[in-house]
Amino acid sequence: MKAHHLDTSFPDADLTPPAPIDAAALDERLREAAPLDILRAALDTFPGRIAAVSSFGTESAVLLHMIAQVDTATPVLFLDTGHLFPETLAYRDDLVARLGLTGVITQRPDADALKARDPDNALWSDNPDACCALRKVEPLARALAPYAAWINGRKRYQAATRSSIPVVEKDGARLKFNPLASLTRDDLVAYMADHGLPKHPLEPFGFASVGCMPCTSRVMPGEDPRAGRWRGRNKTECGIHLGEGI
Repeated sequence: MKAHHLDTSFPDADLTPPAPIDAAALDERLREAAPLDILRAALDTFPGRIAAVSSFGTESAVLLHMIAQVDTATPVLFLDTGHLFPETLAYRDDLVARLGLTGVITQRPDADALKARDPDNALWSDNPDACCALRKVEPLARALAPYAAWINGRKRYQAATRSSIPVVEKDGARLKFNPLASLTRDDLVAYMADHGLPKHPLEPFGFASVGCMPCTSRVMPGEDPRAGRWRGRNKTECGIHLGEGI
């Protein structure tokens, strides 16, 4: 059954600046904490002022399940780029229904910007950095506008570029929480099995990390999980974790 939960509106938010929080000190305090405890600390530190961001990709179910254990109404921002696999959209609806998530907000690229900058839907081929900026970085910046902090599901094991991510870090004017940073692939597999969480429909076919359809390929044995993203290009991140406009 398809969940009728998606909305592009933003929640009302108290935009009064909170007292400054020392990201490094908070990271030190939470560095050895369990992921669920890190998540609880994040939500407690920024009540009503924090959102999670999820791609509803191959490993997203773990963080989403933890969020559901703490507060099913937690805002979860989902970027519908217009290039996603239909299997990802179906997986999103399945997980939302299973977990009872009520705060999912879908953000899409600006329609006028798409017409002006990608009228033929071919920007991904000509300039993937510009495509990611248009379809992911800029929409997420708009979606995060009401919030003082955000939560994501990056792990250190995923790629060399993520091998040293902290649990808490500064991200422009916001704090960013990485509660799953220390988990390994085996940890994730065990967690999903223990809690009966379904795999992304494309994972059994060799897709270890799933993004937009034109820029995602299967991963070969021995490759890191993100090797199938932007294969053949000098690109490893879409930009939302590089502080570009967020």
